[in-house]
Parts: sequence; structure tokens; C-alpha cells
Amino acid sequence: MVTIARIAKVFDELYPPHLAESWDAVGLVCGDPSTDVRKVYFCVDVVADTVDEALTWGADLVVAHHPLLLRGVTAIPTTTPKGRTLHRLIRAGAGLFVAHTNADSASPGVSDALAARLDLRDLRPLRPVPKQPIYGIGRIGTLPTPLRLARLAELAAAALPATPGGIRYTGDPDRLVRTVAVSGGAGDSYLGDATQAGVDAFLTADLRHHPASEHSEAGGPALLDAAHWATEQPWLEQAAAALTERLAPATVEVLVSDLVTDPWTRAVVPARSSS
Repeated sequence: MVTIARIAKVFDELYPPHLAESWDAVGLVCGDPSTDVRKVYFCVDVVADTVDEALTWGADLVVAHHPLLLRGVTAIPTTTPKGRTLHRLIRAGAGLFVAHTNADSASPGVSDALAARLDLRDLRPLRPVPKQPIYGIGRIGTLPTPLRLARLAELAAAALPATPGGIRYTGDPDRLVRTVAVSGGAGDSYLGDATQAGVDAFLTADLRHHPASEHSEAGGPALLDAAHWATEQPWLEQAAAALTERLAPATVEVLVSDLVTDPWTRAVVPARSSS
């Protein structure tokens, strides 16, 4: 049988814990390492809906991207959402494993899966890890064929999981794009890296008003802003496939969640006057 300990070892090899940021909380959150695992459920967020899906399916282990317990706590009563979630997993005998910023910087990692959705080639890290240049946050790649910015935005919207907010972009719609930087999750900390790399466009999530405005005013790469969840969900398929390959000839059943856990559930676009 495959145990939680064996799966944790595989993920530590795929997504080395030392790559995690100092503030992060990765690894095994709950569960007995000796527990046998038949079913592994993958999700971005550990929330009520994904836990419902995981436990209804009979998952023995939940693998998540976002930590459930990122900051220190002194109690986890069921009167809090996170406490309820953790107690439900424990009562069901299901473990929880998290790969977060270590999966962001790993190779392949979160941004490789995002880059693959755009069919980017010749990938390299956007912000390499010092002294370990194969690792790093984000990816830079080249499109198979140069595209106008408006067309790239359309392709990105079609390639990524759909969310109510879609994809916003800034810049000349007719701008020709050859090189693209991508970063799964919140990416405005890497606007300077994208500019320094000289890419034509940067696709990420959670871009804030002032950093994006100042970046555009300075003539930086065109920006495409997608939902946070949508830029990270493609990694789940990659992680599930990697686990299956590493465990062979042993097998586990995997389920990759496509539940949209982006917190924004509706968007309203005002109708334009025809006059």
C-alpha cells in the first residue's frame, strides 16, 4: 500500500521544502504518516466546498496549494471556519498536505503549468532562486507565433479556467507580443522583474491599482490580470500526474478539483449606450 509518508516524500522531492518562503507553511498539516492512501484529492483552496467534494469522494489525502493554517494559531475550535474544516478532515481520517511557494519555485512548478496553457516555449524563471537558477518564481517564454495583445488576452481567457471576472489587460490591443512572462498567484511584486527581462507582456493575478498604473506609465510590458485561482488551478493536473508517475508501479486514484474557489462569484459589466 501507499502511505501518507510515501506521498509526502514524493512531494518533498518534487517541491523541495527549502524553496518555500520563510513566512510560508508547507508540508503535512494533519494525518497519520502511516495511514494507507487509496484516493488523493487535489485542490487550490481548502474550503468547505472542496472538503465536501473530497470527503464525499472518499479521499484519504487532500493535497492543496494554499495553506489552511498560514499564520500561527493557539486554538482550532469548530466555531471557526478553519477549525471546522480541520476537524472534519481529522474525523474522516483524511490527511492534508500543502505545497505552496515551494511549488511556485519548483521546476516544473505552478508557473510551468500556467505557461503550458499559453503554449510558451524555451522557459526560464522570471525571478531565479540565487545559486539555484533552475528554480524560481514565474516563467518567461516565447509564443510559437507572435500575437496581437488583444488576441493573446482572448487565448488566455479561453485557456485558463473560467471565472466571473475573466481577464483584464492593459496596453495597446494591437501591440505585437512575442515574449511573455507568467506568474501564478499574486504577481505585482514581480512587475520590475518582467520589465527588466524585457518581455512584451506579463500574465499574473491580483494586480493592484497603483503598481499596475505606475508600471504602465513607465512603459513596462503589457499586463494581463486573471483570477488568482485560475492561474494556479492548472498546476493541480501537473502535480497529480507527477505523483502518479513517481509512485508507479504502485497506484492511487486521483481527483483534480475544478470547483471554482475564487472568492469573486459574480461580475457586472454595465451596458454601453448605443447613442
